[in-house]
This record gives sequence, C-alpha cells and structure tokens, in this order.
Amino acid sequence: MRRTRLMASIAALGAASVVLAACGGGTDTAVEETTAAEAPAEEAPAATDNCPLIIGTLLPQTGSLAFLGPPEFAGVDLAVGEINGAGGVLGQEVQHLVGDSGDTTTDIASQTVDSHLAAGAQAIVGAASSGVSLTVIDKITSAGVVHFSPANTSPELTTYDDGGLYFRTAPPDTFQGAVMAQLVANDGHTKLAVLNLDDSYGNGLATVTKDAFTAAGGEVVAAITYDPNAAEFAAEVTQVKAAAPNAVVLIGFDETTKILQEMIKQGVGPDAVPVYLVDGNLSGSAYAELPADIMVGVKGTLPGAAATTELQDRLKGVNADLTDFSYAAESYDAVNLIALAAQLGGSCDGQTIADNLLAVSGTDGGDACSDFASCKALLDGGATAIDYEGQSGPVNFNQYGDPGVATMGVYAYTANDKYEPLLEEFITADVPQP
Repeated sequence: MRRTRLMASIAALGAASVVLAACGGGTDTAVEETTAAEAPAEEAPAATDNCPLIIGTLLPQTGSLAFLGPPEFAGVDLAVGEINGAGGVLGQEVQHLVGDSGDTTTDIASQTVDSHLAAGAQAIVGAASSGVSLTVIDKITSAGVVHFSPANTSPELTTYDDGGLYFRTAPPDTFQGAVMAQLVANDGHTKLAVLNLDDSYGNGLATVTKDAFTAAGGEVVAAITYDPNAAEFAAEVTQVKAAAPNAVVLIGFDETTKILQEMIKQGVGPDAVPVYLVDGNLSGSAYAELPADIMVGVKGTLPGAAATTELQDRLKGVNADLTDFSYAAESYDAVNLIALAAQLGGSCDGQTIADNLLAVSGTDGGDACSDFASCKALLDGGATAIDYEGQSGPVNFNQYGDPGVATMGVYAYTANDKYEPLLEEFITADVPQP
C-alpha cells in the first residue's frame, strides 16, 4: 500500500468517520516610610506572573497502561530539562511533580490530581487513558488548570465541556479509526471482526473503525465488546471464530495478551487470521512469551511520527532502559507547548496558558521552530505567534484543543517482542472534526 493511496482513501472516508463522536506578587513586602526627597520615581507596580511554572504529571506507573509510562515520563523530563537549560519560563525553572494515573479500576488518578492542585500546578500532563482522563477532567479544569494529554484518543473528549482548558497532542480516533479501516481494506480483507474493551476509548475507536470499514466497501461480520477485567475471554473468541472473518481488529490494553492466547487456542490467532492492533496494545514486551514468531506480520497503528534515532538517544539520556518510545514525542511536545504558551502570555497561570496554546502551535501562523530554545528566541524577538513543529508531527490546535494536523504511523511486528515502522505507511493529514 502506497502512502499516497492511503491518504486519498482517508480523505474520502472523512465524512463517514466524523459522525461518531506568583513570583512577583505572592509575598508581602514591608513598606518603609520615606520623605518626598527620598522617594524613588513613580513606576508601575510589578506584574504578577504566577511563576514558577509547575507541571504535574498524571501518567501510568501502575495499571493496564503501565507499559506506556516510561516513555511518557522520559518525554516530560527531557522537555523540562531542555527548557530549564534554556533559562526556564519567564526566567524561572519549570518544576515537575511526578504522579501516577493508575487506571479506571482505582482512585489513584483522583488522588494524584488532588495532590497536584494542592501543590499549585498550573498544568497537568496526562492521563494516557481516555477513560482515566474523563474521571478527573472536571476536577482539573474547574480549578482553572490546563489538562493536557499526550495520549488520549477518545472522540468523546473533542467536544467535552472543558471550559477551553483541555488539549492533547494525540489526535482523536476519528483519525486512527479511518486509517485502520483503510489499512485493513487495502490489505485485501473484506470481512472484519472488531473486538474491543468496553470503555470510552475502546468503544469510540471501534465505532469509527467499523463505520469507516463499511464505507470502504467491507463487511463487519462481528462487533464484540468485552470487559477488560474478565478472568477469561473464551466466549468472545468463540463469537469471533463463528463469524469467520478474514481479519480481526483487536482494541484493548494489557488484557490483549490473554485474548491472543485464547485466539491461538481456538485456531483464530495471528497465524490463522490477520490481526491488527492499535495504540493501546502495540507493545514491545507483552507478547514475548507467545508461541515463537506468531506475532510476525501483525500490523498496528500508533499516532505520531516515529521517534527519530536522535530523539531516542536524547530520551535514553533520561532513561537508559527505554526500549519502547510510544507517546514519548507527544509528551515532550505537550510540555514544550505549555511552556511556550506561558512564555508568550507573560504568566504561568492556567488560563493564560490555555489562551496562548493556539498561538504557539502554528494555528495563527508564525515562523517555524522545533524546540523551546529556538521558539523562545522568536518570542523574545517580538513574535506574537509561532509555529511549533513537534517531534510528534504538526500540531496546529483546532477550536477543540485537538491537533488539527496529525501524523499516524503503521507498524509491523518482526518478532514477538519487536515492531518496526512501515515508513511508507506514515501519513500526515488534517484530523476530521465534528
């Protein structure tokens, strides 16, 4: 499948896809009595900039997406280090409050948010899971704090009533679902089974994928939703087998390993029926213990450009143990954009950051730049708008806080524990909007 063919197909599917879903003023200062002769010349009061910028992370150290935590934390830490190395935001170093998101089976995310808000965070980066973000978005945004996810893809978050304070560097699944559907169709498959976890992410992506595949001329022969916390998945896999699909799209998190084991047991594993994975289960470690080489050839989609060797080396300078770089670039970009918005707005408060994120992302034009230091130089030179070109691809926020332009990668497994990008499959396109 050629890149140009896929891009044209995605454009044609757009309509089908979108129908889904105080530094200066925080301290009291004693005023000494002076005579008129001693009094200094009158000057304006010092402006309060609400700095330093405090960014709290809400990323998975535990739970069903814990495998995504290391690259996301590395992306945040890399950006914070580079920003502080370039002089910080408004002359002060950025502070990073580390926090775990857990998953939707726990209350960890809510506790972390409470801690970050109490510590004065003006922006919170996370969660990875759309479902987790939906449990805390009201708490974050009602506090006037920016909620910025590097990995949420649920379409539900596009039009969520967030007071203009929610942003993300990962595109909504109106984009990923369209790419996935066309990938399966272009691979020659006409009968599709979709098996997805029952949450906002799984249901949203499944709906887009099914609608887009049907629009491409295919038939969805099975659409099965499952409880990700179930002890076993024999009944669901039996339904897949009975539908006799010639391709299966599996949308899940770490429970995907159990599902694949059951599919192999029932004769509908990747060795018998082509299986396609998504960003939630595209893992370099989860399937290592499956039968030898059974994952070879399995394809998956992942938002964002592939991490360059240069970026990987910088990330490994933060965490030498990294082997998976999923959403590291999006996390890096999120922190840089937050910092640049505060720099442009002249304040670190959440509302100022939100008000200036479009202007630093390229939505309003401006010269291109790709890191904090070069972008800050443009702002220091008087620019009122810049075009931050991220490591994850173009951003250019739209009115919903979603990236208006995004990149989607297609990958293929070369071993059970290794997947590589199919470079010609990468596409950059406008993200469908409601």
